[in-house]
Amino acid sequence: MVEKVYVTYNEVHKLCQASADQILNEFKPNLMIAIGGGGYVPARILRSFLKRPSAPNIPIQAIGLSLYEQLPSSNPSNPVETPGTKVTRTQWLDFSSLEMANLVGKNILIVDEVDDTRTTLEYAVRELQKDVEKATQQAGSSEPTHFSIFVLHNKDKTKKGHLPQTMMDDGRYLAAKTVSDIWICYPWEATDIDQHDKLAASQAKY
Repeated sequence: MVEKVYVTYNEVHKLCQASADQILNEFKPNLMIAIGGGGYVPARILRSFLKRPSAPNIPIQAIGLSLYEQLPSSNPSNPVETPGTKVTRTQWLDFSSLEMANLVGKNILIVDEVDDTRTTLEYAVRELQKDVEKATQQAGSSEPTHFSIFVLHNKDKTKKGHLPQTMMDDGRYLAAKTVSDIWICYPWEATDIDQHDKLAASQAKY
């Protein structure tokens, strides 16, 4: 049976705080793209730690991708989720607005909660790179756009997806914490946050 680990908002906050200086100094992001739904909360918390005096807040844009699928369970109150095989795009940047042009020449930080099979991250980077290349051509710009990645947790396992080798070689990937192949329960998934926090308090530190 896969081990379940309950993560609290407090822990998420501290993981973002502990990673902020490295992100700011090495990635130097001026735009964040949160992968929904797990990347929304970390991106917003992270923005507070990346804010510098007299500098504007780093804008956050959002894309929606779904890979996990719910499987039947003998206990309806405790459904089982497993990574699927196909990424579903549920929300994307608006090509009819200025959003795409605003990506050109930026240091873009992609934020998600967990790097499990890496399939979702691979899809996000690949498709955003395509969009940026198109927007760069349309704008007649020669400014390079750099993508980096931040996740709260990286699962130490064989990955199905792959990230650009240049991104990995340049150190533009950061996981706040690397864990074994456990089932991570995040607080924004909870329907009873008090029970979630009780379970988190009763478990051994992961």
